Amino acid sequence: MTTFILNGCRVLTVNAARDEFGAGHVVIDGNRITAVGPGAAPDDLRDAPAARVIDARGCLATPGLVNTHHHLYQWATRGMATDETLFGWLTALYPVWARLDAEIVRAAATAGLAWLARSGCTTTMDHHYVFPRGGGDVLGATIAAAREVGLRFHPTRGSMDLGASSGGLPPDEIVEGTDDILAATDAAIDAYHDPAPESMLRLAVAPCSPFSVTRQLLVEAAELARRRGVRLHTHLAETVDEEEFSVQRFGRTPAEYLDSVGWLARDAWLAHAVHLDHGAIARLAATGTGVAHCPSSNARLGAGIARAAALRDAGVPVGLGVDGAASNEASSLLEEARHAVLFARAVGGPTALNPRDALEMATLGGAKVLGRDDEIGSLEPGKLADVALWRIDGPGQAGVADPVAGLVLGPPAPLELLLVNGRVVVERGEVRTVDEDEVARAGARATQTLLDRS
Repeated sequence: MTTFILNGCRVLTVNAARDEFGAGHVVIDGNRITAVGPGAAPDDLRDAPAARVIDARGCLATPGLVNTHHHLYQWATRGMATDETLFGWLTALYPVWARLDAEIVRAAATAGLAWLARSGCTTTMDHHYVFPRGGGDVLGATIAAAREVGLRFHPTRGSMDLGASSGGLPPDEIVEGTDDILAATDAAIDAYHDPAPESMLRLAVAPCSPFSVTRQLLVEAAELARRRGVRLHTHLAETVDEEEFSVQRFGRTPAEYLDSVGWLARDAWLAHAVHLDHGAIARLAATGTGVAHCPSSNARLGAGIARAAALRDAGVPVGLGVDGAASNEASSLLEEARHAVLFARAVGGPTALNPRDALEMATLGGAKVLGRDDEIGSLEPGKLADVALWRIDGPGQAGVADPVAGLVLGPPAPLELLLVNGRVVVERGEVRTVDEDEVARAGARATQTLLDRS
C-alpha cells in the first residue's frame, strides 16, 4: 500500500476540537491516517522513497462523505413517477421493481456507487428490500458492485411481508413470508458481514417500513439483529400519509409504534424522520436512535422538511442520505449537505444550520449513525484513510471568502482525489476503479431491460 502526503491544502478535520488549517498536510500510510497538521509535512516523511507527495495547494481536504440511506437498485428507474407523492410513487414503481434480477441490480448498483464516489462519498449503506421470485442473489449483486467500485459498504437485508391483501401497500407478488425473511437475513449475515476493525463490509437488518411489514417481523428482526450483533434500519415518519396509516392501523404515530416494538435504541437508525413532534424527537435523543436526513428526496416527493436542526440540538445522531436515485436523480451527497442547509434555513431562519454543520452531518455524523465514528468521519491520526480532496481554485470556488461555505453552498467543486481505505478510487474527477463509460452503458441497458419486462 502507498504512503500519500497531501501538502499545502486547506484541511477541515472534523475532529473533536474542529481544527481547521489554512495550509496544512495530511499523511496516509497504508490504510491509516498517520499525521494531520498545519504547514508542510515533515521532511523525513516527504523524502521517504515510497511516498507519493501530492501538491495539494488550491485544494480542501475533508473526511470522505458517509451516505446513511440509499437504494442502489433504483438507479434503473430514474425519472419515473416524477409528480407523485410517496404512496403514489411506490404504487407506480412496485410492479416495475418486481421484474428486477441480479444482473440488473449489479449494473444499477455499480453505476450508483460510481456516481456516489464522484460526489466524494467513501462509505455508503444500501437498503435493498425487493427480492423478486427467481431474481437470483440481488443482495450479493450489490456487494459485488461495491467491491468493484471500492467503497466501504454497509448493505442491509431489507424485507416486506405485509402485502396489499393484508392491508399493506406493496403488491403481494413482491412480499416474502416472515419465516423466509428471517432465515434469509440470518444466512446473509453469515455470508457477508465482517465485524472486524477496518471492515469494508458490514451488514444490517432492515425491514422496509411500518406500512409494508408486520409487527411480528419488526419484533423478530430486532431480536435477530441483536442476537447477531448487527444494526437495525427502517424508513419512518416520511409522509403525512404514513402517519395516517399508522394511526388508523396501530392507534399510534409511526415513532410511537416503532418504540412499542423495541426498536428505538443506539443500534438503530431511521430514514427520513420528517414528521416528528417534540416528544418523538426527545425519545430518539434519549434512546440514541440515529436519523438519516434525506432533504432532496423528501422535497422531490413533496414529503416535507425534516427538523434536522431540532434533531441535532436535542442530541440525536444525524447523518445525510441521498436516498434512491428514483427519488433523487442527482444522487450527490455533497448536494445533500447544501440542501440540508438551505431547507433548514427556509423554515428556521439564517442561523438554523451552517455549512460546517452540514459537512459534519455528511462525515462524522454519518459515521456515528452507522456505528463507525471511532474509525471514519474525521481526519485525525489513527483513523482509516477515507479522504476527499476538493479543488477550490477553479472558477466556481476561487476567491470565496470561506472555502467551506464555497464547497457546501457553491457550485460542485471538482474532486481531485478520493481515497477509500488508502486506495485511490477517484482522481482528477474520474473514477479509476471501473470504466465509467462501460458502467454508464451497462446501466442504460439494465434500465431498458427492466422497462421491457414491465
